[in-house]
Amino acid sequence: MEYRIRRRTLVGTLPAAMFAGSARAQPVFRLGLTPVFLDNDAAVIEDLRRALSRGMGREIELVQRRTYQEVTGLLLERSIDAAWLCGYPYLQHADLLGLVVVPVWRGAPQYQSYLIVAAEDPAAGLSDLRGGTHAFSDPDSNSGYLVTATDLRRMGERAETFFSRSIFTFGHRNVVRAVADGLVRSGSVDGYVWEALAVIEPELTARTRVVARSEWLGFPPVCARRDSISSEPVQVLQNALLDLATTEEGRKALASLQLDGFQQASASLFDGIAARMRDLEP
Repeated sequence: MEYRIRRRTLVGTLPAAMFAGSARAQPVFRLGLTPVFLDNDAAVIEDLRRALSRGMGREIELVQRRTYQEVTGLLLERSIDAAWLCGYPYLQHADLLGLVVVPVWRGAPQYQSYLIVAAEDPAAGLSDLRGGTHAFSDPDSNSGYLVTATDLRRMGERAETFFSRSIFTFGHRNVVRAVADGLVRSGSVDGYVWEALAVIEPELTARTRVVARSEWLGFPPVCARRDSISSEPVQVLQNALLDLATTEEGRKALASLQLDGFQQASASLFDGIAARMRDLEP
């Protein structure tokens, strides 16, 4: 299937002062971020905030929390206007949440979960890791938990008994660090994050090795409550994200994120994650 990034006509030809005045006149838009690649990179966060503020013509507050559950909770209780979530919590609350946009990475709105070990570890796959220690990212992360948990369930195993001990690091970068530093034998990590780290921290990922990759799954989406998805602020956010590649600030933000852009998508993009959720049911 061919995926295209939607592009629009840039309204950035208006004087900067007009944007500044517009931004002051509009209420602050609060966008939640889960602790993925953005978890501790202030420069990346500021690039995104500045580009979205310019594109939306209003101030943007990027709200971060330690866990996916906390960010999802803020969205459900209307404490934030939208959130960059993960396919797993989106589907957990699909009756209340709708899709705004999905990132495009390396030409498609998809990514993989990686199973990693230390560079010198002889393991060839998940079955070789029985009895070892393992790092997950977050219990509501698709790539950082659900994929490995369902792979084990399909093997007739459970994470609680297959591994001698497992931990949650609450950040994909932290999973890579835990494996690289020998704190655990293996880890479940977002493949996009691992590949992004391979560009900006190659000395870190070089101390790990990918032993398994999942099927291609829907990339973590930007979501809003269904009852506000058609509201003016959320529609302005959608347009600003779709238009990022058309502005200098937007292209800088995309380069920092190592993304091609954003596009609209349907819920069917996440059918693979939905199938894994069913496999994990009792």
